[in-house]
Amino acid sequence: MDLLSTLVDKGLRRELPTREEALAVLATSDDELLDLVAAAGRVRRQWFGRRVKLNYLVNLKSGLCPEDCSYCSQRLGSEAGILKYSWLKPDEASRAAAAGVAGGAKRVCLVASGRGPTDRDVERVSRTIEAIKDENEGVEVCACLGLLSDGQAEKLRSAGADAYNHNLNTSEATYGDITTTHTYADRVETVRHAQGAGLSACSGLIAGMGESDEDLIDVVFALRRLDPDSVPVNFLIPFEGTPLAKEWNLTPQRCMRILAMVRFVCPDVEVRLAGGREVHLRSMQPLALHLVNSIFLGDYLTSEGQAGQADLDMIADAGFEVEGAETTTLPGHRATAGAGAGAGCGGHTDSDGCGGGAAGGGCAPCGGPVTAGEAPSDVAAEAAGSGSVSAAAARTDLVAVRRRGAGTDLAPNA
Repeated sequence: MDLLSTLVDKGLRRELPTREEALAVLATSDDELLDLVAAAGRVRRQWFGRRVKLNYLVNLKSGLCPEDCSYCSQRLGSEAGILKYSWLKPDEASRAAAAGVAGGAKRVCLVASGRGPTDRDVERVSRTIEAIKDENEGVEVCACLGLLSDGQAEKLRSAGADAYNHNLNTSEATYGDITTTHTYADRVETVRHAQGAGLSACSGLIAGMGESDEDLIDVVFALRRLDPDSVPVNFLIPFEGTPLAKEWNLTPQRCMRILAMVRFVCPDVEVRLAGGREVHLRSMQPLALHLVNSIFLGDYLTSEGQAGQADLDMIADAGFEVEGAETTTLPGHRATAGAGAGAGCGGHTDSDGCGGGAAGGGCAPCGGPVTAGEAPSDVAAEAAGSGSVSAAAARTDLVAVRRRGAGTDLAPNA
């Protein structure tokens, strides 16, 4: 059986591919791209039909972050000319959220720069969550506030938060190369805090930071073990004034292969096309909808996205439909199993030895650590890094700093 047929069969059974199979996806040629999209699209449609969930970002506090994450325009020492402001008031945040909901967003993501919230910050965000829920019936709210301390996830849940986002971003082996002010283990612990409080966990990655194919496989397999309900896939936006400003390592085809690999590894999870899609996928964005079932609507935290109406037109023109508030995003086996509280990957039962998937260690069926001496297939090894693009082809004209919406007097893009 050929690679794609094997991956489709495994995806329909929620079975984890091998590392060699995942690496082989990243090593496929451009000539094979449409076949790859068709195969991963079968898995996407099995679990999510033709629905696309819309999410809307509200940046509650922008810039002046004490952390040194190399990819971030809000980092310590950033010279990027982004908006900088302190906490929005609950009514201001609620108005910003309402614009996204009016545009079709089912989930509002509340984000604040910083290492992590104080208890006072959690109280402030709790009031904001309550204000948004009061004004927008049925809307989901996800908080993204950095590293959580004991008890903070429970407070957010009590205030009405549905989910918590904290990305792993890259592999554990290379994490220290992009951030020194906190660790990979800190991030894993925060996701587990959220799951332990009963929040739906949202955790993903950033591609295009100079990582290898093996690094991408490592972080996606780690996410499978951690078992979030949603996996955002970001593509680095190389902001001028940040250490990674010259890292233009992606082509549209490379981005598509990454998305297909994530879908095969996480077949029944909400895979979200996140920051950088306009910059790196460009005219191939509609094709990516065959791989993902969720996108952000409009603008991002510090950069502008394409017009909200253009997003809606793209979804309709590609033959997909916006997911309504009355529809449950996740497949029934995940939605009813309490996956947000760390109930396991859904690919097998506790009798198979998973023990919940989020309690540490993982297991082989959930994508446990590869044993010493394992190596990628020859074809994958030969093609590693083949999707890079020269700096001369960088589309810096597509990187626009956000000057509207939250923290400004201008109408948001939604």
